[in-house]
Amino acid sequence: MTATPPASAHLRVRPARAEDVAAIFENIGHWAAQGKMLVRPMQNIFENLRDFYVAEALDEEGNATFVGNGALHILWGDIAEVRGLAVVPHVQTRGVGRALVAACEAEARRVGIPTLFAWTYSVAFFEKCGFTLIDKSRELHPRVWSECLRCPFFGGCNENGLIKRLDGVPMPQNLPEPPPAQVPPGIR
Repeated sequence: MTATPPASAHLRVRPARAEDVAAIFENIGHWAAQGKMLVRPMQNIFENLRDFYVAEALDEEGNATFVGNGALHILWGDIAEVRGLAVVPHVQTRGVGRALVAACEAEARRVGIPTLFAWTYSVAFFEKCGFTLIDKSRELHPRVWSECLRCPFFGGCNENGLIKRLDGVPMPQNLPEPPPAQVPPGIR
C-alpha cells in the first residue's frame, strides 16, 4: 500500500487518471483478498476509468498520497451504482469514504441520475451516507439484475443492497424500459 499521510493532511477527491490504475487495483485487491469486496481485474479498471474517483491526502507542501478510490457506474437513466469503494486501511474513519461517495453523488446529480445503488458488506457506513437497506429479492432495479447475472457470486450473493434517492433530482422523462432479457426469469 501507500505511505501513511500525516494527521494534518487535507483531502482531495479528483477523477482518476491512467496513472492511478495500479493503486486502485492494489487497493481493491487488498480488500477483495479479505472477502470485503469483489476483485476487479486491472483491465476492468482501465475500461471503466472514467467512472473512478481517487482520494488523496495532501501535506503542507501539496504532496499527494493515494488514500482511496470509488466509482459511479451508470446502469440506466434513473440509477447508478457506487462501486469499487475502497479506503486504504490506515486512513479509515477519517472521512475518505464519505468524500468519495459525495463525489459520486455530485456526478450523479450533474448528469441527472436520481437514484444511487450500492452492494456492500458495510451497511452502517452507507446508512451514514443516507442510503437505505432494501430487500434485494423484491426491490432491485432491472438493470442491477443485469449486472448481477455477470457476477461469479450470483447464485450465492451475501452482499446487502442499499439505495439513495437524491433530493432535487427529477426522474428523467421518456426513459425506455430496460430490455427484458436483462431481468432474470421470475423477477418483476
